Amino acid sequence: MTRRVLILDNAVHRHLFKPAWHWRARLAGHDCEVESANVPSGARIPPLDDVTHLILTGSEASILDSVGWIDVEAAAVRDAADRGIPILGSCFGHQMLVHALSGPEHLRRSERPEVGWTTLELLDDDDLLDGVPRPWSVFSFHFDEVVDPPSPWRVLARSDRCAVQAIRYGDRPVWGLQPHPEIARWKAEFLIRLFVLFKRRAAREILAASRRRPNDVRAIASIVGRFIDHEGPRPAAGEGGRERGR
Repeated sequence: MTRRVLILDNAVHRHLFKPAWHWRARLAGHDCEVESANVPSGARIPPLDDVTHLILTGSEASILDSVGWIDVEAAAVRDAADRGIPILGSCFGHQMLVHALSGPEHLRRSERPEVGWTTLELLDDDDLLDGVPRPWSVFSFHFDEVVDPPSPWRVLARSDRCAVQAIRYGDRPVWGLQPHPEIARWKAEFLIRLFVLFKRRAAREILAASRRRPNDVRAIASIVGRFIDHEGPRPAAGEGGRERGR
């Protein structure tokens, strides 16, 4: 069966931030068809009938915002989980998974934003992260975070500033990563400089990140390969999906 990957692109300013482009580059070389839909723009989310893998990207938006497209995407995520489609979310996408499957009460503003290269401590073994160094240095850029995810979520990694850096929904093929391993080092440095120029939010953290030497331990090839090769169960919609839904 041909693997068909759907990327739900959560970029708001699509001319500056192109998360689907980063994921497409990481998927190059894998035997799969890739389609993307920019959800904030109101683009229609394609039917999931032929989708074998789903990727949820980062966003400049906050998961705590009360905007209609967040609810639209959350419904699609619940549908995908019910179907047994493997899902991988990064940053906003990581938070979206918890919002959709467990509720917004498990999300909050970060006490201190996490910007730049972050060192992650891996807490539990998981096949998606088998090829990741311990500790793992990876690019992060977030102002919100997941807090106290309920069962069946398992926390796989943490950092000094964020207790929930990587999660899995029990033993199902559903993973969230708070950092951005998909973003190349040069693009990460560009995004930091861009934020310094155009934003005043978290100025101290942004400036500090712009001065730190990058420490990019690349693990994305391993993560993408393991994700794409993962073939989860495909029950019919509504059968054997979420253990805890909304």
